[in-house]
Amino acid sequence: MFRRKKKDEPTDAPAAPEQTEVAEPAPQEPAAEVAEAPAPAAPETSAAAPADSAVAAVEKSVSGKRRGNRVQKVGTVSSDKMQKTVIVRVDRLVLHPKYRRYVRRTSKFMAHDDLGSTTGDRVRIVETRPLSANKRWRVVEIVQKAAK
Repeated sequence: MFRRKKKDEPTDAPAAPEQTEVAEPAPQEPAAEVAEAPAPAAPETSAAAPADSAVAAVEKSVSGKRRGNRVQKVGTVSSDKMQKTVIVRVDRLVLHPKYRRYVRRTSKFMAHDDLGSTTGDRVRIVETRPLSANKRWRVVEIVQKAAK
């Protein structure tokens, strides 16, 4: 079993060269200049705080609530027989490990649909909290309506 080495035990690896910091003497400044230096810094820090809060407020208003980037997929609606739920088929191309050809893989996702998409529509879905036993996606936009 693996045993953690203690700090005082010698190791087989070569010791890393230690870096020594050379302290340079600080130049002596007059007392009047030292007193003036912090004065301009104080307004900058107070001005930066409202700017940061303003940026945060804009980001919060744009995104609604603070959430991370959610996974988005674009697929074709293959079934719309349920109420407010569609099945979206998402195709992706995967390189076959042996034959080095691209193979189409299909995944089906159940998505909540308030927009009224129909079979054949290209839709963009985004991940969300579990809405039912199998539904974890939501339709955010209809990219292209089906040709009738």
